[in-house]
Amino acid sequence: MRAKAAEYRGGLAALSVNASLDEVLVQAEQHDAAATTAGERAGAQLAIAEACRRLGRVDRAERAWRASYRTARAAGDAAAMAWALWSGGTLARQRGRYPLAHRLLTHAAATAERGNDVVARGYSLAGLAETGRVQGDFAGTLRLHEKLLDEARAHGQPRHVVWALEGIAQIHRHNGDHDRALTLFTEACAIATDSDDQRGRAWALRGIADLTSLRGDVDGALELLAEAEQACRAMRLEAALAYNHKMRGNVLYRAGRYAEAEQVYAATIEEFTRIAEPRGESLARLGLIKSQAHQGMSPDEVAKTLTELHTRFTRAGLHHAVDMVNAARRDLLP
Repeated sequence: MRAKAAEYRGGLAALSVNASLDEVLVQAEQHDAAATTAGERAGAQLAIAEACRRLGRVDRAERAWRASYRTARAAGDAAAMAWALWSGGTLARQRGRYPLAHRLLTHAAATAERGNDVVARGYSLAGLAETGRVQGDFAGTLRLHEKLLDEARAHGQPRHVVWALEGIAQIHRHNGDHDRALTLFTEACAIATDSDDQRGRAWALRGIADLTSLRGDVDGALELLAEAEQACRAMRLEAALAYNHKMRGNVLYRAGRYAEAEQVYAATIEEFTRIAEPRGESLARLGLIKSQAHQGMSPDEVAKTLTELHTRFTRAGLHHAVDMVNAARRDLLP
């Protein structure tokens, strides 16, 4: 079964899940200009929001999802309202606004249920699960991820199956069960390949590369990341590409190639800053300071930067990232 991009609705439903975001944006703008019904307009505005979000054009994405929601609300279309709220909640998470993301995604799930849109409800609950996971609530979100995996399998949604498998794999990886994580990432990669979901495959390859690196195979990990990067560039997946590069920095850092890691992290900070992704930017800064510490940066400077990152992660509610800063402090400072 081929993966579908459920967020491309109405006249845009024929778009491939692998369509370049530039192509999506052009077609969505054309559909918006030609729309004769509220449903067509709401769907086009949603696609504009999603393309802009993934391209890092966050201000326009914000305007577009709100426009889609207003259009759908005026027409009394609960399903379209739910999709717009899902897009807004996803954008809020990307921008580091986690309480807002929780509110919007919770509202999206309830609205989808009222509109009898099973897929929108699943995407909204998945957004809640991912928001909790990136904040470090691994125990709580594992159950929701597993529930959503069962639902995705039952409804025959390979793209959503891949997402759920990758989320569960990330949790097991963070909990130290690397064998289980690798099995799940490998399954996700196989399903994404079979269903021609290049986005899901790129994220799965990143996860496999991470675990390959942890097992000491640096070259193998870098090859996997290079393969994933090709898909990210072809589809203009700016956030996925930035996280791919951050993982490249992680692999080089683990291998003791600190000067190379420093260069990669520094470039990645610029990528995340350009697309207004504060979590990724802060994690890349953590990698950068660790690399610099191993190359002779003064302990005072290292301590200052780690304190700044600790404050930033604490304020954002990124509990796992706080733990990472504490671990770096133990490893790097006397």
